Amino acid sequence: MTPEQAGKIKVIQQHYESLKCCKAQLESIILSLAGAYTEELNLILTVPSFKNIFSAIAVVSEIGVNMDVFLTAKHLCSWAGLTPSNDQSAGKRKSVLISRAGVYIKPLLVQCATAVVKSEKHPEIRNRYLQLKRRRGHKRAIIAIARMLLTAIYHILKNKQPYNPELYKKSDVRPVDREMIVEQAIQWAQAQGYTILAPGT
Repeated sequence: MTPEQAGKIKVIQQHYESLKCCKAQLESIILSLAGAYTEELNLILTVPSFKNIFSAIAVVSEIGVNMDVFLTAKHLCSWAGLTPSNDQSAGKRKSVLISRAGVYIKPLLVQCATAVVKSEKHPEIRNRYLQLKRRRGHKRAIIAIARMLLTAIYHILKNKQPYNPELYKKSDVRPVDREMIVEQAIQWAQAQGYTILAPGT
């Protein structure tokens, strides 16, 4: 290594250490400001894939802790840009793309959703993702899971109760006493990804 190269590496290392110091100072300031919301942050940390305190802080900084400002969880999801747009004209739907709102919170929730569906620790979420993926594809399924996480956060902050997976497991179980006609059964099976074959084939 030449003296010039060693000098460049030294400058880069000093710059790196300076950035680490600035990062630590900023994190300390953020944590001190977030101290007033310790209860809410701890509740958000019970949501699957929310293991980093700064992820919880990012959510609180975007939506706050008072869920009374949103009429329902659907209103919050719409505000965050996680619901399909309703572009209709003359009774025809032109687009079902999600809106461009939530430029900060939406990428965070999508990242969390992508991480949680890869884990088998939360079957209530992974099973929902696999069902949606078969019918709607990966991207739409991930958006739906992100919406599911934000809905959970809404109810957690509103009710001041930690995440309860049982509330979501119930929605994955079809009632045993429900009756369907043959056409409905075929449509349901096809929606789950099954191929319906005619008798004798």
